[in-house]
Amino acid sequence: MNTQPAAPDPVDVALRVLLEQPTYAAQTALAAAELLDADATAPMTYLHCEHVIDTAAQTVLGHLPDVVSRESLDRLYAALPSIDGVTRGEYALRFRAAARGL
Repeated sequence: MNTQPAAPDPVDVALRVLLEQPTYAAQTALAAAELLDADATAPMTYLHCEHVIDTAAQTVLGHLPDVVSRESLDRLYAALPSIDGVTRGEYALRFRAAARGL
């Protein structure tokens, strides 16, 4: 009689790991938040937001097919709140909050 537990199915393990990873949109939001933290006390502007998203997207999405990148960016932009006179550090918190929903 074999009392050792059965080895987990490799497909189940791979799927579990895949499903536990943040989406590409969330990864891009988190990367953007990290970039904003570098100058957290500066005022947030639309231009800087675009620059940060572009830089984060190039890092996270640059190796992916265009359709995946575009869908991820569309989801990210749809989840972002408006920029209303906050600092970059405060907006980094908003990126992180948005990432949880992506």
